[in-house]
Amino acid sequence: MINRVFILAVFTSFLHIQMQGQQKLRIPVLVVGGGTSGTAAGIQSARMGVSTIIVEEGPWLGGMISAAGVSAIDGNHRLPSGLWKEFRDQIYAVYGGPKAVETGWVSNTLFEPHIADSIFKAMTRKEKNLQVLHGWQFQKTFKKGQSITGARFENKLGQTLDIIATVTIDATELGDVLASAQVPYSLGMEDGKIADEQVGIDASNDIVQDLTWVATLQDYGKGADCTITKPAGYTPAEFDGACTDYYVNKSLRAPSVNAQKMLDYGKLPKGKYMLNWPNAGNDTYLNIIEMSPKDRTKALEAAKETTLRFLYFIQTELGFSHIGLAKDEFPTADRLAIMPYHRESRRVKGIVRLNIKQMAEPYAYGQPLYRTGISVGDYPIDHHHKKNEKAPQHLEFYSIPSYSIPLGALIPEKADGLIVAEKSISVSNVVNGTTRLQPVVLLTGQAAGTLAALTAKEKTKPRSVSVRAVQSALLNSRAYIMPFIDVSPSDPHFISIQKIGATGILKGTGTPYKWANQTWFYPDSVLMLSALPLNIQANWPSTQKSDHPITIEEAISYVEAQTKKKMQAEKWTEIGLSNYRIDRPISRAEWAVWLDKTLDPFNKKPIDHQGNWK
Repeated sequence: MINRVFILAVFTSFLHIQMQGQQKLRIPVLVVGGGTSGTAAGIQSARMGVSTIIVEEGPWLGGMISAAGVSAIDGNHRLPSGLWKEFRDQIYAVYGGPKAVETGWVSNTLFEPHIADSIFKAMTRKEKNLQVLHGWQFQKTFKKGQSITGARFENKLGQTLDIIATVTIDATELGDVLASAQVPYSLGMEDGKIADEQVGIDASNDIVQDLTWVATLQDYGKGADCTITKPAGYTPAEFDGACTDYYVNKSLRAPSVNAQKMLDYGKLPKGKYMLNWPNAGNDTYLNIIEMSPKDRTKALEAAKETTLRFLYFIQTELGFSHIGLAKDEFPTADRLAIMPYHRESRRVKGIVRLNIKQMAEPYAYGQPLYRTGISVGDYPIDHHHKKNEKAPQHLEFYSIPSYSIPLGALIPEKADGLIVAEKSISVSNVVNGTTRLQPVVLLTGQAAGTLAALTAKEKTKPRSVSVRAVQSALLNSRAYIMPFIDVSPSDPHFISIQKIGATGILKGTGTPYKWANQTWFYPDSVLMLSALPLNIQANWPSTQKSDHPITIEEAISYVEAQTKKKMQAEKWTEIGLSNYRIDRPISRAEWAVWLDKTLDPFNKKPIDHQGNWK
């Protein structure tokens, strides 16, 4: 009955809007922005039984994955979980499996942008607690003291819609909600002393990454002439060095690919190409973040013009006149993507801030933020600054393993009623170079929706919701909180291993690896005493204190000493373990399950947002 009332209320409100030009709605969870994170947040919140509204200005859902045309997924290929896995499985279903979407060399998963939009819309339509409102532009936030209480929107007819919410999620592309609410944030590069990062940035500045107005191209076959009108200001020298087929100025960095391979970088199914080439291609430097929406639109024309000039260069100088703008992708007059691909945004000053050292050394540096993980990523630090002469061109980024994003990065330090998603989470400028990628943003959005739903259910503030409660809900959705590449969500012991990993009782082994960094749990390896924390080693029941393989008998004795209860052999099989022989070594996976099911340290030892034991 509640859901029917919710839907009826929204429908009735639309009638009032049309008749009166203004209406006010009340809702537990408001998601501002139907981009990558906003769509995921709305779906997750609704699935947790909370009435939720997504308000999106444009006609599509999915943001950078769909409307911005960045339909070649970067990262998390071997870390599929939660809504990222669900989305990818549906992509596989549309095209006929993983091999059918391994069409370009930049990614393992490439698809047509409109397919992503259709998948996200189908997913949202299935959620009875979710309503999506298109065509409404964010205007301002409502505040009561330090609490954000909702937002105002306006459509092209000048009608306004006020939505009062228990909790609001900023899933806008540029952090417009938090800026409107005057929530403290960072923009641009931080001095290394401020971020505690030594990467060659000696003074803070307002430089952001280059953005791109992506185009989806279509191969219309040999003989076709799709050449566009020569764009104003065109000169082939602008794209000198984009590929080996046009390399005139030898003082420029030498290209490593020919023209065909450059196009194949973003080759999509059905003879299409994603035009999103960073090397002397269609990136554009524009810092429009603090502009008004009207001024942004005007300034962004420069990004569109860059892409059209690059297309003309490909068609004329490189000889691909048979490749032109796809006619069946975007509902735009110019056939370009609906929106630009923003790589960077305002970044909220959160309860915690993830820097590159914490990412590179999660168990050794600073706060144990890994214990508070709510989404994972494996992509390297990747910044685009080639189109801005004032940007540092020799940034020295740390090598990183795969990583977890801490929950506190989604929660403003000095505001309530607001959760931050998309690219506006609390990370350093450098770290944004990896947390901005599509699967990470999607999973972070799922976590934001989880936190919002729990906040509304508990009638509290986002900062007051238990870290472990958010993580437990995500694990029940088969989403990673720890990036263990060798224990998939389909593993029967997945949740136990994730929980024990998030306590730090067993740690993963991280390693930087090309374009897909890794962290290994080694579930089948024998558990050694030295792998346990020092406080456990000191209280180990065995008389043998030197490093040695731990037996099942020792593991049972440890739990018995902690609980003061005798553990019967039946308990071993009862919790899903087999091959009960007390004299054999126990594996790391078995120890994780045994510890989780008997002592439950994940829930019995609460943590704060810094990862410290309460």
